[in-house]
Amino acid sequence: MSQKAENLLNLALDATSEEREKSLELEVGYQPLDQEWDLIIKYSGNLEAVREIASSVTELSNEYAILTVPESRIEQLAQIPEIEYIEKPKRLFFEAANGKRVSCILPVQTAPLKLFGAGILTAVIDSGIDYSHSDFRNPDGTTRIRALWDQSISGNPPEGYFLGTEYTQEQINAALSEQVKARQEQIVPSRDISGHGTSVAGVAAGNGRGSVGGIYMGVAPQSELLIVKLGNPRQGGFPRTTELMQGVDYVLRKALEYRMPVAINISFGNTYGSHEPYN
Repeated sequence: MSQKAENLLNLALDATSEEREKSLELEVGYQPLDQEWDLIIKYSGNLEAVREIASSVTELSNEYAILTVPESRIEQLAQIPEIEYIEKPKRLFFEAANGKRVSCILPVQTAPLKLFGAGILTAVIDSGIDYSHSDFRNPDGTTRIRALWDQSISGNPPEGYFLGTEYTQEQINAALSEQVKARQEQIVPSRDISGHGTSVAGVAAGNGRGSVGGIYMGVAPQSELLIVKLGNPRQGGFPRTTELMQGVDYVLRKALEYRMPVAINISFGNTYGSHEPYN
């Protein structure tokens, strides 16, 4: 065992082939047919001695490199003075599905509870939404959005407010009935430029129709949606707390109008206020 090698690599080298095959981590980077390892190294100086041992060498910035090395020559590799550290690759995973697990959402969505948000409103106050995305549409293609208030488009604000334009469920459905995107935007021109609000809405309430097998279904996929796109049409740039307060007020009024419970997601923030540590 080499002190230059990470513990997981040393463990993998000491394991039998059967033990590697049963592990999700130990076999990552090993090519059993060629009996070679893909390895990551940190080095100093040059790689001349390494090239004599490795089957392939890919040099990276800041004296890192990725190698393919026969397993029988890893100990020899570790003896090269220029080598500072050796590690094996690690498997990467999409974290969207894993997030639901660690947030304890999966037990709520499975028996006996099987709760998916039916009968509630999910309100997302953010940068808007791609209302044409499959995750926010019913199986018949109609929208799951009850109302969309775009504060950045002047024209027809909700009753009691003086900025933006409110788009009804009927207007959104009329837009979705059009096959051409340009025609959709003539009816409902609201757009999520950054994509942040669409992403947030997907995590909160996407029904998974946009992914194979619904693997990226959100927390409340059967809920209906209320969307507020925050904006500041007079000044441009980021919205202010005044627009946010109106957005929250609008959502609460709509929930009372629809006589439905509502959960509000706000992924905006700022850094004002005290930053002093508290004991």
